[in-house]
Amino acid sequence: MVATTETKKKGLFNRFLDFIEKYGNKLPDPVMLFVYIAGIILLCSAIFGALGTSATNPGTGEEIKVVNLLNGEGLIMILTNLVKNFTSFPPLGLVLVVMLGVGLAESTGLIGTVMKTTILNAPKKIILPTIVLVAILGNATADAAMVVLPPIVAMIFIALGRHPIAGLAAAYASVAGGFSANLIISVLDPLVYGFTEIGAHIYDPTYSGNPGMNYYFLAVSALLLVPVAVFVTTKIVEPRLGKYDGVTETLEEVTALEKKGLKWAGLSVAVILLTVLALSLPENALLRHPETGSLTTSPLMDSLVPIMMLVFLVPSIVYGKIVKSVNNSKDFADHLAKAMSGMGMYIVIAFVAAQMIAYFNWSNLGPIVAIKGAETLQALGLKGLPLFIGFIIVAALINFLVASSSAKWAILAPVFVPMFMIMGYSPALTQAAYRIGDSITNPITPMLAYFAIALTFAKKYDSKIGIGTFMTSLLPYSIAFAIMWIILFAAWYLLGIPLGPQGELFIQK
Repeated sequence: MVATTETKKKGLFNRFLDFIEKYGNKLPDPVMLFVYIAGIILLCSAIFGALGTSATNPGTGEEIKVVNLLNGEGLIMILTNLVKNFTSFPPLGLVLVVMLGVGLAESTGLIGTVMKTTILNAPKKIILPTIVLVAILGNATADAAMVVLPPIVAMIFIALGRHPIAGLAAAYASVAGGFSANLIISVLDPLVYGFTEIGAHIYDPTYSGNPGMNYYFLAVSALLLVPVAVFVTTKIVEPRLGKYDGVTETLEEVTALEKKGLKWAGLSVAVILLTVLALSLPENALLRHPETGSLTTSPLMDSLVPIMMLVFLVPSIVYGKIVKSVNNSKDFADHLAKAMSGMGMYIVIAFVAAQMIAYFNWSNLGPIVAIKGAETLQALGLKGLPLFIGFIIVAALINFLVASSSAKWAILAPVFVPMFMIMGYSPALTQAAYRIGDSITNPITPMLAYFAIALTFAKKYDSKIGIGTFMTSLLPYSIAFAIMWIILFAAWYLLGIPLGPQGELFIQK
């Protein structure tokens, strides 16, 4: 009778999450899941390749055909590129390089001391909002924030007596789900705008916008996503996960030696950052683009991962030397080995995920499905808000097939930007709608390799966690972000507010 009462008390949304968790946990281990998906991709490539399935790229007019990967040429491609797929897998090097620094900071005790002296002494009400805001702003560093923040926030949650997987989910979902939102112009803005301009020139060769034409909208989005993520974490995710019964950290008072170590570690970070600024801010600085002088597209942006590694690595060494956790080169090597010791499962997952994603790219199944989806939306004949909401949904769904923001927009921009311009809508409005759809399903798409990384981090705290349980910790963020963002977009549209500089909603005639 009690069980029945509890079941009745559960709302529809919680029952939906229960369903996702139950059947999601029946899925195979992530390693085998990627293996099975790779097998399905190979089979589909053979079937649809034999049927001659194709689509026309709206930007180039080129016919894209499904490539059969199970014929002779396909098998040779699979065998000869197996190692290259793995070694050139972008998240592999990024994760391992960044985790050298983060792992050393954890191993030497630096992160623990930072948490004890700063975050844990702050009012508890502002800790989670601060974490979420930092995570959203972290997307300015592109993918690096998806690697750095989740494990650190998980440690913060443990120290606060909260469930570490809830912290991990909040950080990952905030970076990935709020990927387009920011208070500054990030590296993604000029990348996306470049394809928008190409699409606009199909209709109007004289069109000129700028990478910041969605800035007002995305800056407001960044601020509004913070309370949404906090609500989801505290009211949905944490209650579902329950009390954490794993090993927790007992916080002790910061010693005088630790304070000294923290002081000098902070000074070393300041030296690194001042050096980076000195190499970036002056005109013709080394880390600026050699031809344009730009910082947005520059060696600085290409160097963010090693810079982030140094920001963790150098202060960790300084701190370790002072508190005597790093006395010699052997200690240093041991700490680095310890930092990497927990990455074995990730390396295995990265290997099979790299093969799976390579097969999907080679087969051309992703862009063909994207083009067909775009044609379907175009054929529906919608107008106004329903049209753009439909476009947001299509972009969000395509994210399950093509995770790369630029790759999707390279396919969709030549279709939708000129089509919507003909209907009187500006490229800035179309781009803003796309960026919403591109972001909201990021936390839950397995095509984004960082999903597997986040799951690997989660297994550190619960070795038996299944995909279903982890997915139900991320899905509420995607749903909540989608609702908030679509409401904001609708209000912005109805009020006719410019989306940013040169970001009018309608074409000025």
